[in-house]
Amino acid sequence: MENLKKFYETNIVSYLEGLSQSPWDLVIMILDIVIVMFLIIKFLQIAKETRAWQLLRGIFFLIIITVLSSVLGFKILNYILTSFMTYGVLILIVIFQPELRRGLEQLGTSKITKFFGLDKDIATKTRENIYKIVIAAMELSKAKTGGLIVIEREIKIKDIVSTGIPMNSDISPQLLVNIFTPNTPLHDGAVVISENKIAAAACMLPLANDNDIAKELGTRHRAAIGISKESDSIAIVISEETGKISVAKDGTLIADVKEEALKKILIKNIVIKRFGEENASRKFPNIKFKQKEKKK
Repeated sequence: MENLKKFYETNIVSYLEGLSQSPWDLVIMILDIVIVMFLIIKFLQIAKETRAWQLLRGIFFLIIITVLSSVLGFKILNYILTSFMTYGVLILIVIFQPELRRGLEQLGTSKITKFFGLDKDIATKTRENIYKIVIAAMELSKAKTGGLIVIEREIKIKDIVSTGIPMNSDISPQLLVNIFTPNTPLHDGAVVISENKIAAAACMLPLANDNDIAKELGTRHRAAIGISKESDSIAIVISEETGKISVAKDGTLIADVKEEALKKILIKNIVIKRFGEENASRKFPNIKFKQKEKKK
């Protein structure tokens, strides 16, 4: 506790006194606090995904007990806990050795950008996710599995998302195909993609009831047209009868869309409209649909 008191007097107090002499130091202090808070939050986020989280909770509990023992005058207990805290750093290094090594390895590689959330710009991620959606649509088409995928654009459709099962998952062809597998809990309804995430599955969409819509169109097609009329979302429909892919946009249904045409429609209406032509001219990454081999 004496060390903490000395640190407070020599660093915190003198630091605050210096702010009155130089206003610029106030800006530096705010930036300093923001950076420290950001690093703490990131550290806690990483720790939650490892076994270190339970140990950190235990350490936090020990710190509280140490402070209370000093305030309440429990000298023996405070001496034991203070001595333990003195050598606690070495203990932590031993316990957290795998996590520390992994973190230092990331600092020495390109994964540092991922640590700060800068691994991919939004335009690049949007293009890649469009390609994944196209792959999933083609797989569903080949298997003649019905599907309905709604891609949110500028107009938010949280009311539609709230009708389904929340997912907040990264987009992958395998997950999209699995969602629409017949006789599974989520295969009915629509998948809504929002902000480059699968926001929810089994969502209920408004049905279009216009008289000029072909009577042979099923519920999925009417739902796709309905959501494209009520918002600027783009809906992709896969027919379970024919396996054909259709796209609903601005209340219009584009029927029997092939793979390349589907890519162009999505790129034009999602990437180009939002990010410009230059972000759509780059080549798609080499993403393939991987499926587990069936045991003979």
